[in-house]
Amino acid sequence: MDRKPLLIVDAANVVGSRPDGWWRDRAGATARLRDTLPSVGDQGVPPELPPPVEVVLVVEGAARDVPGVDGVRVVAAAGSGDDTIVDLVAEAADRRRLVVTADRALRERVTALGAEVFGPRWLRDRRTGDRGAVGGRERSAK
Repeated sequence: MDRKPLLIVDAANVVGSRPDGWWRDRAGATARLRDTLPSVGDQGVPPELPPPVEVVLVVEGAARDVPGVDGVRVVAAAGSGDDTIVDLVAEAADRRRLVVTADRALRERVTALGAEVFGPRWLRDRRTGDRGAVGGRERSAK
């Protein structure tokens, strides 16, 4: 059984957290996010998440056809991206689960299942190498 921690990224929420023109090309913006994630599997996200880590990117809508790459499993939501994330958290109850989203309702749903939640800036700061003091410590209080 695979005991690696599971990092689930809410692609629509993370992509939408920065006003960088993502709305002109949602699939392209999601692919760019995906391409920043493979190193997380090998390097983890210190100090909160030591390696190795399984990385899952949940996509929906216009980004549904974004494929996975080595180190990042892409799951296309059949319906709601939030419901898909909740299902993934529930299915991995025997593992440490971290969800990256700023969606308040989703945060409540996954923390009720025992997952830890971090905001988009937490991931963005760590994958770009910007360790930003206070900004890098976004975390659910629950």
